[in-house]
Amino acid sequence: RGRLSRRPPVTLLDVFLQHARSRPRRPLLLFQDEIYTFQDLEELSNRAAWALRGHLGLRAGDTVAVLLPNSPAYLWTWLALAKLGCAMACVNCNVRGRALR
Repeated sequence: RGRLSRRPPVTLLDVFLQHARSRPRRPLLLFQDEIYTFQDLEELSNRAAWALRGHLGLRAGDTVAVLLPNSPAYLWTWLALAKLGCAMACVNCNVRGRALR
């Protein structure tokens, strides 16, 4: 509550970036047999942000529909979009038919 009442509010991206700077080699994510550190996610999300901006021309304020399974790519895609100032509209990969339209 206190963080959101600040102007500007502290976001989850702000907290991630703070941790990535202060503890880059600390594990953040364990997926199957792979361990991703804060530094790994910072680098992967930066690459994704460059690619999304460069190839798709995404800019702050854009909304992007994302259809990804539960995987590390989901996390670095979300971070990349947050870094670009884009909203992520999550599409559940289990949705079918009318709900998907």
